[in-house]
Amino acid sequence: MTASSLSASPPNGLFLLAVLLGGVGFIVFSTTRLKLHPFLALIVAAYAMGLCGGLNSIQTAAVLTEGVGQTVGHIGVVIACGSIIGVVLEKSGGAMVLAGTLVKWIGEARSVLAMSITGALVSIPVFCDSGFVILSPLARSLARKTGQSLATFAVALSMGLYATHCLVPPTPGPLAAAGQLRADIGSVMMLGMLVSVPVVAVTYVYAQFIGRRIVIDPVPPGLASVDAPEPTEEPAPIGRVGPVGAFSPILLPIILIALESIAALPVQPLGTGLLRTGIGFLGNAETALVLGVFLAAWIVRRQGASAFGNWCSEGLRDAGTIVLIVAAGGALGMVLRRTAMTEVVGEGLAALDLGHFNILLPFIVAAGLKISIGSSTMSMITTASLVSHLLPALGLSTGFGPVLATLAIACGAMIVSHVNDAFFWVISQMTGMSIPQGYRLISAPSIIAGLTGIAAVVVLSLFLL
Repeated sequence: MTASSLSASPPNGLFLLAVLLGGVGFIVFSTTRLKLHPFLALIVAAYAMGLCGGLNSIQTAAVLTEGVGQTVGHIGVVIACGSIIGVVLEKSGGAMVLAGTLVKWIGEARSVLAMSITGALVSIPVFCDSGFVILSPLARSLARKTGQSLATFAVALSMGLYATHCLVPPTPGPLAAAGQLRADIGSVMMLGMLVSVPVVAVTYVYAQFIGRRIVIDPVPPGLASVDAPEPTEEPAPIGRVGPVGAFSPILLPIILIALESIAALPVQPLGTGLLRTGIGFLGNAETALVLGVFLAAWIVRRQGASAFGNWCSEGLRDAGTIVLIVAAGGALGMVLRRTAMTEVVGEGLAALDLGHFNILLPFIVAAGLKISIGSSTMSMITTASLVSHLLPALGLSTGFGPVLATLAIACGAMIVSHVNDAFFWVISQMTGMSIPQGYRLISAPSIIAGLTGIAAVVVLSLFLL
């Protein structure tokens, strides 16, 4: 019996649509109710959807392998290096030095704004929940010193972290979505930073507004002994990372990747000679992040080779889990591309045809998954795997289309952080918020952040599509 003889007749459209909805429902239910690891949930869904979607058993296994291989090959090194840089900044004290430096530059009178900007910068390489844990003592110290509610600083910091965590590679969510949609990472990075500006600005205003209405004591009972270094304190310990060292591992990859994206423009601003070749090599996302890792290693060299080695191991452990989840999402996406589900859903979306507002469809899918699953990264990975094969039907497959689709997914993945999101609990527990306060101080601004972001993406689409 041949492999082809194992394949059943092609399923009809309604059945395929039911399979697609059932697969998504299984991912949501198994990860939220059954607490199944996202990697296993995605792999099981991919197998089931492949077999039900018209592929035979051998084809399904081959397609899954292909999807995993392509995805890991595209973003595996970038995620690994980004994780290492994040852990190095966290463990070496670089993130706290970076925050203190920004407070000095911006001024203590504008310390709430400094918290928003600090969060946005720190969360580019560092996970938002880790970033909040690292920087919450500084936020508490500033609230105590300025006499303001801790709620103001908590909202400003958390939403600054949240914005770039969702919008700017090399954090895993937008990076994985860009990889699935074959979007240029440099363009996603630059436009993601642009979109994050109004997001940070609007949530900063909300932080000032809500902080005057909800008072959280920065020195609650039982924590009176907790103290953080004042933001003006100079880094005293020998070997501690200085301001230049704190900023450079983040900025170097961003600058190199941005230069490569500029050099790749059709007008060829850097020509076609040796300079263009050099920028093409150094600005490759993998190369740029590897250089960032070695720069971080050089900066923390006085803390010892063994310390850097341990931090690398921790970063790679974190990256391994993320890469496997992203790879499983790639397998699911490849299954969808190789079955007739592409045609069924694509024809439906083509008939819907919202014109420039087609960009809202990836946003809506990501928002639905975020509300259900809780994880921004997981919702971005799953949404990208679902819509990657639909970009032609949406008119988003060429030019800046994949980039804007990636950012629309990222904005959807901001809505809404509530009780099924680990970030919600990190913020509420670190600041002593009640659950009702958490809805107003975390959930509400996360909705505002997502809506502000998608509004900015829609505006960009009017000029770039």
